[in-house]
Amino acid sequence: MANLQPLAELLQASLDPRQSRQAEKAIVSQEQQPGFSLALLQLVAAESFPLTTRLASALYFKNFVKRNWVDEQGNHKLSQDEVVSIKRELIGLMVSVPPMLQSQLGEAISAIADSDFYERWDTLVDDLISRLTPDNTTVNNGVLHVAHSIFKRWRPLFRSDDLFTEINHVLSKFSTPFLTLMENTDVVIANAKDPATLKNAFTTLNLIIKLFYDLSCQDLPPVFEDNIAAIAGLLHKYLVYDNAALRTSEDTESGPLEFVKAGIFEGVMLYVQKYEDVFGSHLNQFIESSWNFLMNIGPETKYDILVSRALQFLTAVAGTSYAENFNNEQVLVQIIEKVILPNLSLRESDVELSEDEPIEFIRRDLEGSDNDTRRRSATNFLRQLMSRFEQLVTTTSKKYIDSYLQAYQLDKSNWKAKDTAVYLFTAIASTGTATAAQGVLTVNPHVDVLDFFQKNVAGDLQATDAELILQVDAIKYIYVFRSQLTPQYWHAAFPLLVNHLANTNYVVHTYAAIAVERALFMTDSNRQPIIPKNDVVAASKDLIAHLFKLITKDSAPEKIQENEFLMKCVMRVLIFIREGVLPIVDVVLNSFINITKVIRHNPSNPRFQYYLFEGIGALIRFAGPTKGTELETKLYDPFAAILQEDVQEFIPYVFQLFAALLEANPSAQLTQYYKSLLEPILMPSLWESRGNVPALTRLLTAIISRDGPDVVAQNRVEPILGIFQKLISSKTTEASAFDLIETVITYIPLPSLQPYFVTIVQLMLTRLSSMKTEVFQQRFIAFYHFISARQDKGLGADFFINITDQVQHDVFKPIYLTIILPDTQKLTRPSDRKTAVVSYTMTLTDSQAFVDRYPKGWGLTTQRLLELLINPPVPSANDDIIPDADVDDASFGVGFTQLHTCKRVSKDPFPDIKDVKSWVGQYMKDANTRQNNKIVTLVQERLSPEVKAALAEYL
Repeated sequence: MANLQPLAELLQASLDPRQSRQAEKAIVSQEQQPGFSLALLQLVAAESFPLTTRLASALYFKNFVKRNWVDEQGNHKLSQDEVVSIKRELIGLMVSVPPMLQSQLGEAISAIADSDFYERWDTLVDDLISRLTPDNTTVNNGVLHVAHSIFKRWRPLFRSDDLFTEINHVLSKFSTPFLTLMENTDVVIANAKDPATLKNAFTTLNLIIKLFYDLSCQDLPPVFEDNIAAIAGLLHKYLVYDNAALRTSEDTESGPLEFVKAGIFEGVMLYVQKYEDVFGSHLNQFIESSWNFLMNIGPETKYDILVSRALQFLTAVAGTSYAENFNNEQVLVQIIEKVILPNLSLRESDVELSEDEPIEFIRRDLEGSDNDTRRRSATNFLRQLMSRFEQLVTTTSKKYIDSYLQAYQLDKSNWKAKDTAVYLFTAIASTGTATAAQGVLTVNPHVDVLDFFQKNVAGDLQATDAELILQVDAIKYIYVFRSQLTPQYWHAAFPLLVNHLANTNYVVHTYAAIAVERALFMTDSNRQPIIPKNDVVAASKDLIAHLFKLITKDSAPEKIQENEFLMKCVMRVLIFIREGVLPIVDVVLNSFINITKVIRHNPSNPRFQYYLFEGIGALIRFAGPTKGTELETKLYDPFAAILQEDVQEFIPYVFQLFAALLEANPSAQLTQYYKSLLEPILMPSLWESRGNVPALTRLLTAIISRDGPDVVAQNRVEPILGIFQKLISSKTTEASAFDLIETVITYIPLPSLQPYFVTIVQLMLTRLSSMKTEVFQQRFIAFYHFISARQDKGLGADFFINITDQVQHDVFKPIYLTIILPDTQKLTRPSDRKTAVVSYTMTLTDSQAFVDRYPKGWGLTTQRLLELLINPPVPSANDDIIPDADVDDASFGVGFTQLHTCKRVSKDPFPDIKDVKSWVGQYMKDANTRQNNKIVTLVQERLSPEVKAALAEYL
């Protein structure tokens, strides 16, 4: 691809929302051309193109590599020439391009390293070391960037031999040059004559400190241990270093000094937690410096990251033997007064944030948010101290709480004092970790949470004219201590929370929505809701209408989906009122549709989208059985538009919801509406995206199960089996392949499938011999029993044996002996275990092959059947509780996110068999009568006395 101009124009167009979709499609169509990835790299390198184009190219290259570097077996998907060229070009390029391009290329290198480093890329470390220089910061920064993008992969990994082999390979080559670079950089900083040189050298230092963490994160490198005094000295030097040239003029903007010092705290914290025996003797200087720093630092937000890290470091120290330094009332008074309280108190910048960017304020303020705020770090430090010296910390803190409350009583305009008191009380009252589901589960025995609520918090919840932040504090107090409130407290508090939804202040009504949502999620010890259901059903119309009004207050797509907490509350109300939604279906449905229509043009908040579709799922689940036609009719157009416009983020949700609509009313005729869907969903291109596969499979199986004969009449059997063939070949889609084929065999008439059975089983056996996974093996065993138990459909064990004979004569024997018999007991799904009982029983009574060809197998099967019956499978009753999905961890936008409100209901494959034990006995007796005592004869001839005795129970 010599001429880069056309590709450059497409990449530039992809940055413009009006042309991005067409441009992206055009770029995708070029991906197959040889050398495409190298053309992207040439563009990144070409200084003649605008920086935005080069950045778009670097981004595309990164995503291309993530998608196309290796297949599931780890084999390269690109040609070997291209692989070699990319590795050769990348490092040199990385060293020479601007930082914003470096970070994209760094991620690409990290993705390549995941599969290739170090065995297939063993020259990399040598290549990096050869490029390091004593004082060329631009080159060094590029090299260190590459190193960090590879070595940081080690941070979250669990220990393994392979991991340590890789780390030792790196350390054996890299650690000595790394320490030399550390010393050289120290010299460059000392000799820097101008701010630009100094800043570049500080960028190097920042990367060195990140790498110091990477290289130490799993185990202490021997070279570091040998040089620990020098390393500690250097780290401490830069922890207290200051230089006017590195300070930023803005109060809100952190600069090189803050980032380097924050990184040092992080590294030292690691050494305190993991290598205290080696590092302990150097610790005091760091404790003292962090102390002085925290006593004297200003409230400016640019220092927030640094204050958070310093507090986290002290928290780590408080978890070691050095904590005794704090075990003294005078010291604690100093800590609370000089360190904790200044960082717990609300600053002017926090108040401004709550007014200017309320959603950002809420996300930072919520427990469990990723943001390191001063408040959270100070709270964690206090709690760590409390876990060591509970009584002392509690009594010392209480004095301050009382004095702040008093200050507020004397002057009501001093509401910040009360805010600090409530925050400090919350910090010392909560022990243990708060959970997303239940809030704080254990409280400090030396304080009374309910008494404090009554005396100091309840008033702000009731008053309409209380200071906004105090109203937020009151709502948040209920939210945090929700598990501690008794039902009578809840009955009083819940209506007040609902009232706060009407507050015009964004932060107040959002916090109210968060608290209402959690209250509706809470249940008592009998799994009954703590809020009376009738109260919520009665108020639901107004409540939901009001929430939708808040969501759509500003009609811009990005503003509508900005606040996921409001949409989560809508979803929770629907889950809570269940069929209570029937009188208001129209209102709810129209609101959902209008929101979907607006945001599909610009999906920007994955969490909001998730709760939106969970809400539609709840509506389908509880209104679908009675209002299915109405839902189908109204949802068809907006859903069809999403598919037509190829809104990738929404498509897997839409397929799930289409399927849920079908499943909601299983007896109805398959409408034209769904028949017309069958052709587009069989298009192979849709199945290319892994995120679509589970949802598409569910929709396709729902259509097949509704009208198998029509699928045959439309000649769809072969295309469907083609999809099965594609799915069965991959580890990531193998489970969907089995879901699909079992549905096909259940609902498509047997004569139409007869010509394909050998190929179906052959595909499975090939996978079993070449690439067996735990999931595949379990599903294959379940599939065998599924066939073996379906004698009523003309299948059965002999049918399966006959098919396998056509693949390879007598291949059934080793499969049965080494896989099916020993591992059926491992099946986890109750429906699979029940099917296995039926399968084994029918094999013993009705299989000719087990009488003639596999006489030994007959006895072994009896033994395995008896083992299954020791714990007879009971298909799980469909639990009505909808699990609370923790979507914070869901990798949004890059695949499939399961909707829980309309999850597929697992069916009992043999609903007429209520008690499997008595069914087995009855079935065997009936078969024995039917076959003139044949079963009893086999029992006498083929079973040992122990097995006979065990079987006698059932006969």
